[in-house]
Amino acid sequence: MGKLIATTQATVDGVVDPVGEWVQADGDHGVYSFERQARSGGLVLGRKTYEGLAGYWPSQTGKWADMVNAIPKYVGSRTISGDLGWNATLLAGDLEDSIPRLKDTVEGDLFMHGSGEFAYALAEMGLIDEYEVYLNPLVWGKGNVHVLGDRGTIRMELADVTRFDSGVVLLTYLPAA
Repeated sequence: MGKLIATTQATVDGVVDPVGEWVQADGDHGVYSFERQARSGGLVLGRKTYEGLAGYWPSQTGKWADMVNAIPKYVGSRTISGDLGWNATLLAGDLEDSIPRLKDTVEGDLFMHGSGEFAYALAEMGLIDEYEVYLNPLVWGKGNVHVLGDRGTIRMELADVTRFDSGVVLLTYLPAA
């Protein structure tokens, strides 16, 4: 059974969005992240994040684009239906049932990027197994500073810290017991 890992990039001042303006995917942290996601079982996304990524990645080229475009995507939404395209499948039924079923049937871990509102709902239900924050060594000074959206408290316990030569630090958290 794979894990559902909510992963995000953040700056030292806590900015998580707009990640496209400041994140640097090169360096040993980028290699680490790429290799893990390339062998994963897919991406779990909320509707807004799915639509944003589906509007961007299909027109991109390079190794990240090749990986992201090919990887299966699983989308949680109450407002869309039918064929999603972009190698995506709509999660059927209640999340309390569909996420555990997905973790049981998919080979490897599942990664979730962004999806603040959706991620918070999954966290509140105890469906996220691990949280990763790639802390980037810079101050951005503006932007969205909420990893799971601005909804409420989700307690976590620090499980691991990985330091990369690039200066990025990966903070790995588990749901608090």
